[in-house]
Amino acid sequence: MSYTSPDSYWEDFTVGTHYEHVRGRTVSNEDNLAITHLTLNTAQGHFNLDYMRSVLDGMFHERLVMGGVTLSLVIGLTSEDMSENAIADVGLTSIRMPNPVYREETLYATSEVVELRESGSQDSGLMTYRFTGRKADGTEVCTGLRTVLLKRRAFWAKADGNLEGGSDASSS
Repeated sequence: MSYTSPDSYWEDFTVGTHYEHVRGRTVSNEDNLAITHLTLNTAQGHFNLDYMRSVLDGMFHERLVMGGVTLSLVIGLTSEDMSENAIADVGLTSIRMPNPVYREETLYATSEVVELRESGSQDSGLMTYRFTGRKADGTEVCTGLRTVLLKRRAFWAKADGNLEGGSDASSS
């Protein structure tokens, strides 16, 4: 039984490769409210509908989905292809959120590998990729760079249940 994808180890990525991730995710009101309240975010724009409809001459018809929710969902949409074999997140940089997201909007993601480099360890390597989240109509809502520490096939594949592997990481 395989625990992770057999083709998402550090060696499988190439700088410049683009990914159009197949899954989309519709943002629910519960996603926004739960995470907004769980993180003690007191910005009323995320949980007070009456307030949102009254500010800026009624510019907003709905509560704004908190940026952290949008970012989490977009990164989650990239994870199956980009970081299923990640050992750790190393960094998130250059985050931009150019347009608002509201409940019931569906998000999609694309990614591009921008850098691969050695990690200083035989069992892993570093990958940086640029992610972009868009609404169903193509409106860009989130961009950034994510760096992950990825497993190397030679060290981890056998332990992951991907038969062609080097040493068994669980016995090292």
